[in-house]
Amino acid sequence: MCRMPQPPPVRSTYGRPSRPDASMSLLTNVMDHSLDDGYAQAAARKKAEGSGGMPKTVRAKLGLAAGLVLAALVVTVGAAQARVAAPTVAKERQELIDRIQRETAAADKLEGTVDALRDDVSARQRAALKQDGSGDGADLVGILSGAVAVHGPGVKLVVNDAKEATTGGNGNPRETADFSDTGRVRDRDMQRVVNGLWESGAEAISINGQRLTSLSAIRAAGDAILVDNRPLVPPYTVLAVGDGKRLSTRFQNSADGLYLHALQENYGIRTAISVEGDVRLPAAPSVIVRTAQPSTEKGTS
Repeated sequence: MCRMPQPPPVRSTYGRPSRPDASMSLLTNVMDHSLDDGYAQAAARKKAEGSGGMPKTVRAKLGLAAGLVLAALVVTVGAAQARVAAPTVAKERQELIDRIQRETAAADKLEGTVDALRDDVSARQRAALKQDGSGDGADLVGILSGAVAVHGPGVKLVVNDAKEATTGGNGNPRETADFSDTGRVRDRDMQRVVNGLWESGAEAISINGQRLTSLSAIRAAGDAILVDNRPLVPPYTVLAVGDGKRLSTRFQNSADGLYLHALQENYGIRTAISVEGDVRLPAAPSVIVRTAQPSTEKGTS
């Protein structure tokens, strides 16, 4: 029995049944794709680059924490090193202080030795003058040269800086000197005071216990006044041996006395002069007095 080939099944030409929400395709698309494609691509790109795994705020906090830890570590290490080095520094400082104290003591001892030697030289000079046989002439030479201590009537003149010294001058010639403070006593002021006293009849003069001679120099070194290379500090007490009342009057009426009065009026420099019944002046250190004796030998022709 022969079978007849059956024709292939006929496919239905009907299409896919439509969705019930086909008329709401736009809303459906928005619901299915809530993230915009551009945002999705950007997120994928950041993830591929490795920069999108952690919020910036977390990274900032972690960086700050790491910085604080590093700073604390540095401070701790520095403190530990300082603690280790502290004993060594303290020891070196103490050694330096001890050395300074030793050198200062040695300098003071040497200065005392120098003063003792000066006194010894002055005593030997006075003894030599008495042994010369010159009598009063030798004593007068010793007094005038400053080689021996003297005392007698005279005057006491105190010169001091102004209470409130002010700078400036506006072209005043005092401003051109080493001291910029016009209320300060200067070396040339003391030079004029001393020269005025000599001219007024003083026989011997000292400043702050420093005896003046014909070889004495009054100079400035920075802010200090030097007398024979010894620094003096204000107030400057000037003692002069002579006829006290006459010496005081002549000095105050002299050009140098008027100059000192002008300093008092214009710059506030303080001065005070008084007549004294007895002032004592020390001998000048390291003064050698030599006297010439007439020769009794006849010269040979």
